[in-house]
Amino acid sequence: MSALSLFGLFAVTAMLVTYTLEKRSSWYILAFAAACVLGSVYGFLQGAWPFGIVEAIWAGVAVQRWFTLRG
Repeated sequence: MSALSLFGLFAVTAMLVTYTLEKRSSWYILAFAAACVLGSVYGFLQGAWPFGIVEAIWAGVAVQRWFTLRG
């Protein structure tokens, strides 16, 4: 397995874990946003730019949710 594939596996696994834990703390929402950024980077690096764009949007939505809950 290539380093890029391992990075993608890590990013998607982090997204799944942090999404599952979001109800425990608002910090998991912020962690989910960070994992989405990693997923976005992975998408662009592998050449799947639509995936990269969608993950970047998800990261923005998660950050907005985090600000709303923290504010």
